[in-house]
Amino acid sequence: MIRVAITGPESSGKTTLSVALADYFKVDSIPEFARAFLEQSGGEYDQSDLDIIAKGQLESILSKKNEVIISDTDFMVLEIWSQYKYGNVSAYISELVQKDFFDLHILCSPDIPWEEDPLRENPDNREALFEMYLSSLKNQNKHFIIVSGDQNQRVVKSLRSIDLL
Repeated sequence: MIRVAITGPESSGKTTLSVALADYFKVDSIPEFARAFLEQSGGEYDQSDLDIIAKGQLESILSKKNEVIISDTDFMVLEIWSQYKYGNVSAYISELVQKDFFDLHILCSPDIPWEEDPLRENPDNREALFEMYLSSLKNQNKHFIIVSGDQNQRVVKSLRSIDLL
């Protein structure tokens, strides 16, 4: 089993890439649990809700038994957003980030135009957030690649890296 997480700041192409990779491997991608949570809450949440979101995401990841698992997010998204928005991270999310749930993290560069979405909060600091992701991946010693450019370039680079696994 190969588990791949797509990560990066808001509106950096994570969902588009995860769907394309899942289609290629003929599997369902694991959606971002936060989106379903926020749709139900009307976009309202507080820091304690991030742990609930993390638990939901973990359950979704662990429920899949495909040969290749593509997750439209990882726990680093929650870690970085919690640090950015609240100035700290829960012990639970920190613990999940430190574990190796994924064989490969694909970090999406925010080099594509921002797409408005009622659940997105931060169109202005995507580059700074990208640097936080990059730093966290390095500090946690995660196996990762960075994808940028158009969708085709992102998919080709991702597939090459997955094939190496």
